[in-house]
Amino acid sequence: MPLTPTPADSASAAESSPPQRPDLDQMVDHDAEPQLQRHLTNRHVQLIAIGGAIGTGLFMGSGKTIALAGPGVFLVYTIIGFFLFLVMRALGEVLLSNLSYKSFADVAHDLIGPWAGFFVGWTYYVCWLVTAVVEVIVITGYMDFWWPDLPRWIMPVVTVVLLFFLNLATVKAFGEIEFWFSIIKIVAIMALVAVGVVMVVMGFTAPNGAHAQISNIWSGGVFPKGASGFFGAFQIAIFAFVGTELVGTAAAEAKDPEVTLPRAINAIPMRIVLFYLGALAAIMAVTPWREINPEDSPFVAMFSLAGLGVAAGLVNFVVLTAAASSTNSGVYSTSRMLFGLSWAGNAPHVFRRLTARSVPGASLVFTCAFLLTSIPLLYTSQSIIAAFTKVTSVAIVLFILVWCIIVVSYLRFRSLRPELHEASAFRLPGGRVTAWLSLAFFAFVIWTLTLAHDTRIAVFFAAPLWLVTLGVAWLVHSSRLARHQEPQP
Repeated sequence: MPLTPTPADSASAAESSPPQRPDLDQMVDHDAEPQLQRHLTNRHVQLIAIGGAIGTGLFMGSGKTIALAGPGVFLVYTIIGFFLFLVMRALGEVLLSNLSYKSFADVAHDLIGPWAGFFVGWTYYVCWLVTAVVEVIVITGYMDFWWPDLPRWIMPVVTVVLLFFLNLATVKAFGEIEFWFSIIKIVAIMALVAVGVVMVVMGFTAPNGAHAQISNIWSGGVFPKGASGFFGAFQIAIFAFVGTELVGTAAAEAKDPEVTLPRAINAIPMRIVLFYLGALAAIMAVTPWREINPEDSPFVAMFSLAGLGVAAGLVNFVVLTAAASSTNSGVYSTSRMLFGLSWAGNAPHVFRRLTARSVPGASLVFTCAFLLTSIPLLYTSQSIIAAFTKVTSVAIVLFILVWCIIVVSYLRFRSLRPELHEASAFRLPGGRVTAWLSLAFFAFVIWTLTLAHDTRIAVFFAAPLWLVTLGVAWLVHSSRLARHQEPQP
């Protein structure tokens, strides 16, 4: 079924079933432009959802989270996962109420207003664009393990070209590559859990004399470093969940979204228990949490302790896969978001163009070209690590703002379309109460980001600067639209 433009945003019309936006209807020429097609199968959507929830933040960042929170890390990941599940349930209910929505930017435009669609669309685009640039840099660093003398510019070019052609082929090609990326990450985590269980059963003793035992998990109490350590862990752990909302972007190109979307969202709690909590329990049972180096990947450390001669190479490959998966997801989501922004009149019309295979080619070219900015960053490598922390902190703040807009859109949906909410078979548990609790939780996470100097810059400088820039851009854009809509004399 072709994907039509999003519904109207007038409050009066919104009280009934969602109508079509007249301004977009006038711009659409279905005969001239092909439309996004629903070619992602159930297994694609399921694994995209898993891949979005397992990334570099878990493989590389969990060591710092454990060092900060100790055994309380389980509660940190559980709380974050619970509220991200609620956000996805809210998004799922709204998306399934009108299958003409192409993304949550369309949802925000329709239910909150054009400014909200402009804000969330461009914010999400920049979030993933910046994240993808950083991941390209990370990929280059991982490849140094095998080819340390390779010129720095080669891997970014190879990575961008490869991802460009994978995404240019069809949306199904993206689904396939993300499927296999996710399989690799799942196998790695299951192997880690299995190795941890074996080491505990065999009573493994580390070179420093530490014994692998279940009691290591809660050694020192649940909150050994007090409230400051527990709160500080949220700063790092939240980045591990960036990408969970990708299933909402993929819904526009999913076959039978009424079935695949609820399945993918409802499986989120089980994934958190298995992939996050299971992996952390295995790591902390083998190595007492106080002895985990926050600067290293605990995955690498545990496989090395197990005496696996190829551990370094295997784990380097897995972490490389996680970074490639994140970059692939960034290329996919940003190209679709730019396509949607263009149809909403919030980006140049050239980005509306689709290829014969129903892929937003112009958006894809622009996104991939921007990823090559990783090359000059690589040649200023002395500041890359510090820049990585600052850039990811900015991304976290902006992702949280996007998640908040999704929740506010749900609240508006409940007010403007009560009959669609009543007819929904896939509702947010707890309704308005859990929606408001989610907003309060995200406010709490923003507060935790003010506790450390590196992340405080994102809250008080970078994110406000972006919002001011975006506000000015909206004023210019809306005034231009108003001039174009004035009747000609």
